[in-house]
Amino acid sequence: MSGKTVAVVGLGLIGGSIAMALKGFEDYQVVGAVRSQKTYDFAVAHGVCDRVTMDAAQAVREADVVWLCLPPQAILDFMEAHRDDFKPGSVVTDVCGVKTSIVEGAKCLPPTVDFIGCHPMAGKEVSGIANAEAAMFQNAHFILTPGPDNDPAHVALLERMGKYMGFRDVVRATPEQHDAIIAYTSQVMHVLAVAVCDDPDLFSCKGFEGGSFRDCTRVAALDVPLWTELFSLNAPALCKVIQNLEDNLRAYREVIASGDTAALAAKLEYSSQRKRRMNFDSPI
Repeated sequence: MSGKTVAVVGLGLIGGSIAMALKGFEDYQVVGAVRSQKTYDFAVAHGVCDRVTMDAAQAVREADVVWLCLPPQAILDFMEAHRDDFKPGSVVTDVCGVKTSIVEGAKCLPPTVDFIGCHPMAGKEVSGIANAEAAMFQNAHFILTPGPDNDPAHVALLERMGKYMGFRDVVRATPEQHDAIIAYTSQVMHVLAVAVCDDPDLFSCKGFEGGSFRDCTRVAALDVPLWTELFSLNAPALCKVIQNLEDNLRAYREVIASGDTAALAAKLEYSSQRKRRMNFDSPI
């Protein structure tokens, strides 16, 4: 048996992928904690973890590192319910797409537990362990939100785990910075996708869909309970970004309606050059 244990609580799409991607990491045994018999049977049959259990409390008692791979409110509830079960000296992290509320909720944990928020920037428009894969995180960003009180050795451990799982880089931010930026880079893109799908002409467009339409609307088939929580927990930052988007769309509508093709061309040039500049700055 391995000398150390990493517990992955929740083997859905992300948790299952993390468990598979972490197998073989240093001297850690990967233990998956689940509630569903169906998930348990699938994980065992497909070797998702080194070991699978339905006793989450026991899993975190034994774990040196705990990954909380649950929906946002479930993460908060789990930390509160199991605050005394976490092993003293252990590292606890999560995969939630919002960080401020999770880091705040983690204050319920005893001081002997080191909580460090993280956000793996990867996913699919489908959920569940059957869609998990070890290669999920290849070339994705791994965001960490450590604070001044976190043990640098624990932060370094999570960074090594991220590298082992295939993330292309580690990005550090405060929880507040994370939530403000993620409202723009992720959440508003989902809002835009579902808003496009609210158009009354959606079902009359079959046969006319191009790649741009498919790309724009891909994430609209989202996990409704999960994204309801994510949007709600980050409402102030997200509403600000939506307001900016509304202003930008209005500016395009007005210049198109004006018939001023020179002004339209100038606006398009400005926007497209900003995108090209971002592509040029990107490591990929």
